[in-house]
Amino acid sequence: MTAPPPRPGRGGAPLPLLLPALAGLVFLVLPLVALLVRAPWRSMPELLTSAEVWQALRLSLVCATAATAVSLVLGVPLAWLLARVEFRGRGLVRALVTLPLVLPPVVGGVALLMALGRNGVVGRWLDSWFGLTLPFTTTGVVIAEAFVAMPFLVISVEGTLRAADPRYEEAATTLGASRFTAFRRVTLPLIAPGVAAGAVLAWARALGEFGATITFAGNFPGRTQTMPLAVYLALQNDPEAAIALSLVLLAVSVAVLAGLRDRWMTAS
Repeated sequence: MTAPPPRPGRGGAPLPLLLPALAGLVFLVLPLVALLVRAPWRSMPELLTSAEVWQALRLSLVCATAATAVSLVLGVPLAWLLARVEFRGRGLVRALVTLPLVLPPVVGGVALLMALGRNGVVGRWLDSWFGLTLPFTTTGVVIAEAFVAMPFLVISVEGTLRAADPRYEEAATTLGASRFTAFRRVTLPLIAPGVAAGAVLAWARALGEFGATITFAGNFPGRTQTMPLAVYLALQNDPEAAIALSLVLLAVSVAVLAGLRDRWMTAS
């Protein structure tokens, strides 16, 4: 009987790998620890119950949820197209879809202004035909957040679709179902965990969006000032309030990681 191969990682770590690994861990964890250490715990309830904080938090939650809904409506079909349909230029389309992941958010905000601003490529027609102005509005916040968050959902759903067996969908079509019915009744339930994971990632990314939002939607309290913008503004005038708001966003990020633990982390 052949002995099973030894499991990797059971021996001692070599020093040339251990030292930079520990340094990298400290580099990533130290700022978060410092945030907790310097937090004004005694005045935290007062800081977090102010009207401005709740206004920014409510707007952030509403806009992030709306941006996630937009990402689901547009991103899931786009992911299906990239995963299931062969067409010329698919690699280019995939690259364009993922471009907001690496594009500086401020550049994304400028691009949105050039496209949807009052004098933008499309925005001028929206303004003249429908009287619709998107920049510096709450709708503009949703658009900016969806622009930067949708690629996270598309990547997650496309990966899940590629891992799913397409024969179930093909069997449904051979039995008379249309491609859309097969997707809705067969494929979508199979990829539901991937869709949920992508939606959570998109929601978290939208909640933390700053650069594209402040460039395209501005920073108007009650209308476009989300939590990241409130943190930036508070840092200039009230550092303790900035720390308190940062802790709220940190708690949300930890909750997202906890929710995705079974999908992205494996037990040792």
